[in-house]
Amino acid sequence: MPNLSRRKFLVTAAGTTAGALWLSACGGNQPDKTAAPAATDSGDVEVKGATLGFIALTDAAPLIIAKEKGFFDKHGVPEMKVVKQTSWAATRDNLELGAERGGIDGGHILTPMPYLLTAGKITKSSQPLPMYILARLNVNGQALSLSNEFLKEKVTISDPKIKEIADRKKASGTLLKAAVTFPGGTHDLWMRYWLSANGVNPNSEADLVVVPPAQMVANLQTGTMDTYCVGEPWNQRAVNMKIGYTGAITGELWNDHPEKALTIRADWADKHPKATLAMLKAVQEAQIWCQDPANLDELCEITSKDKYFKTSVEDIKPRLAGTFDYGDGRTVTDSPLKMFFWSDTDSHSFPYKSHDLWFLTEDIRWGYLPQNTDTKALIDKVNRSDLWREAAKAIGQEKAIPASDSRGKETFFDGVVFDPEDPKGYLDSLKIKALA
Repeated sequence: MPNLSRRKFLVTAAGTTAGALWLSACGGNQPDKTAAPAATDSGDVEVKGATLGFIALTDAAPLIIAKEKGFFDKHGVPEMKVVKQTSWAATRDNLELGAERGGIDGGHILTPMPYLLTAGKITKSSQPLPMYILARLNVNGQALSLSNEFLKEKVTISDPKIKEIADRKKASGTLLKAAVTFPGGTHDLWMRYWLSANGVNPNSEADLVVVPPAQMVANLQTGTMDTYCVGEPWNQRAVNMKIGYTGAITGELWNDHPEKALTIRADWADKHPKATLAMLKAVQEAQIWCQDPANLDELCEITSKDKYFKTSVEDIKPRLAGTFDYGDGRTVTDSPLKMFFWSDTDSHSFPYKSHDLWFLTEDIRWGYLPQNTDTKALIDKVNRSDLWREAAKAIGQEKAIPASDSRGKETFFDGVVFDPEDPKGYLDSLKIKALA
């Protein structure tokens, strides 16, 4: 199993109410009625809403905007609730409960989690909880931050100093303490890839611990951790507080990488297919709204509120705008590696199955899924790209629909290429992994 404290949280707030791989290829928040979109035919939806969870991260913006700007109302689901979660573990637990038992029906989630839930690998009951992925909420927008203790090293995306720091820590009797947000989730996989590509074995030369996103900065400030991977605004926040710096943004690790997803319990979606499609259309239109630069200031003002991110516009806006102050003397403006919610040409919202295959391959690499996982069957069960296409067509966004479920080969910062037609070749090429 991976060297990661699955149940170890550094703050009490983290408590929570294909064939084998190589054989197969806020509750009750009212929207801003002053700018609500014109209502459309709701298609006689089965229910008027669901309960969706979100974590205080900028990539949750489409759900928040769909509520605040009236897109849920427009599509006939005005009773949609968007409810803040304390951690990804809380999201998991509340999905297992479902809204009927006081939990949630779906929401903003780390892309691998619906797969781990469907496979029964992270549920408290150890039983499968079938989930659907309806859309990719964003690409890019995460970062790897380090404590100011290592500011003189000015670590970057590809840097032998990472290995030197890890060796120095180990020689002193401790391991490099690296925080991630959930075992097997995106931030865990970005951290593991970054460390291993730079020669640091995350299983033996680092101590990976789980910390909720909003608690990352506090733990860096108290010296509890050396480095962390999380979404924004918590990397920018560390720079603004002058307690840490950004070693790399994850777009440098993998340009236009998939990140969060819109998920829903499969039983809820199967029972309410029209409401599911209405919700998806609303979120897609909210993604388009979020992508419009003319809406950036309002987006930041809305999400900065206590009921959402509870932080300042100054923490949220710069990196959404593509301005990156790394905190170590490097500054980039108008970066093409910023977070994107939507694209008419690059289909940033489309849930490519090839991307989900990479996440499953990495979860197999690190022991979160067994080596004989039928990845093709699992992806076909969870990924509902068919519904995404139907929703996009319904809102007049045919031009955003890609021709294929695969984006093709993907190249990482270290030159490694992931070919979705040959995941075993990719896995075999990696020198550091948990597999024997």
